[in-house]
Amino acid sequence: MDEGKHRGVAVMSVLKRGMVIDIDLDPTKGSETGKVRPCVVVTNDVYNEHVPVVQVVPVTAWSEKKARIITNVVIDPTPRNGLTKKSVADCLQTRPVDYAERLVRVRGELEEDVMSKIDEALKVVFGLDG
Repeated sequence: MDEGKHRGVAVMSVLKRGMVIDIDLDPTKGSETGKVRPCVVVTNDVYNEHVPVVQVVPVTAWSEKKARIITNVVIDPTPRNGLTKKSVADCLQTRPVDYAERLVRVRGELEEDVMSKIDEALKVVFGLDG
């Protein structure tokens, strides 16, 4: 696959659904999640191949309170996903990002069972059940 350079980091030119990537989410407004943090790519791969903007779910540090929220998905760190501590994918904070401008690095890829839980949480967020 072709490699490109984003923010000084060599990465694959096409991001894939389920990848865990560090994104610079600043600047933000109000209660939006900010700073450089891991995010999960949730747009489909056909879309990802054709546009420089991907939809991501920000990942934040785990807490018992955050873990109880129905639209949050707990993610344990693994070598495959590249996370270093127990975390939570905050599906309510889903947002589009131009990865050519905001990508810091690629960490890894989520396990299928975790991605399925994120899909279910996104259905709740966007009212896609039934």
